[in-house]
Amino acid sequence: MTSSAPAAPVAAPPRVLTVAGSDSGGGAGIQADLKTMLAHGVHGMSVLTAVTAQNSQGVQGAWELPGEAIRAQYRSVVDDIGVQAVKTGMLSSAPLVELVAELLAGTGAPAVVDPVGVSKHGDPLLAASALESVRKRLLPVATVATPNLDEVDRLTGVRVETEDDLRRAADALLGFGPRWALIKGGHLPGDAAEAVDLLTDGTEEHWLRAPRHDNRHTHGTGCTLASAVACGLARGLTVPEAAREAKAYVTGAIAAGFALGAGIGPVDHGWRLRA
Repeated sequence: MTSSAPAAPVAAPPRVLTVAGSDSGGGAGIQADLKTMLAHGVHGMSVLTAVTAQNSQGVQGAWELPGEAIRAQYRSVVDDIGVQAVKTGMLSSAPLVELVAELLAGTGAPAVVDPVGVSKHGDPLLAASALESVRKRLLPVATVATPNLDEVDRLTGVRVETEDDLRRAADALLGFGPRWALIKGGHLPGDAAEAVDLLTDGTEEHWLRAPRHDNRHTHGTGCTLASAVACGLARGLTVPEAAREAKAYVTGAIAAGFALGAGIGPVDHGWRLRA
């Protein structure tokens, strides 16, 4: 009769927490974040900030959770399990932005802030009255801020129409305090063959270039990129390394984006599983 030795304990993977809203259609928000985290080999956890009724055609409704519920979720995860990185997404009101900024400031983990302003379909997800709280409270505690061109325009007043404008936008954003600015140039006007982003801390610049894919099904791109950056930071990569890896992952996800419903479909978070 043989006896088997007890199995060695399995080490937990790096842990990443997303603080964001739910997308009932599964393409963006908390759902996109957790799929991205699984694809990067980290353990994803979530603090739900809002519930949306959302599909491929737009956002039909949104309901913010009480601050007490958001604080309780955050403390429950961070105080027991711990985190190696935090990613924020939909924070729709000034009180919520300020609460999350307070929580991030006391956590001691890298924070990737995606200052979500509108959905892919143009539906507003951030109240205009919350912009000042984003500037003064949330951006100063960000390791990396990842606005798209519409969001950086709302936050800084810099309208980006050329690659040179990306540098001006980044400088303006850094003035609010994030350590790094990652300005996403995917919506630059024109028919460029490349999608160009600029990552900078005000001293060094990293231009991230990838082929532009002719695919309209890009729902969840911003959430996915920010989450992928957070995954890289949790695994010990530098900010430039994490951003380059995230750019490559998102480029593949966009290329594999698929039709879903009658509108804009999502990027494919599991594309590497089928590559």
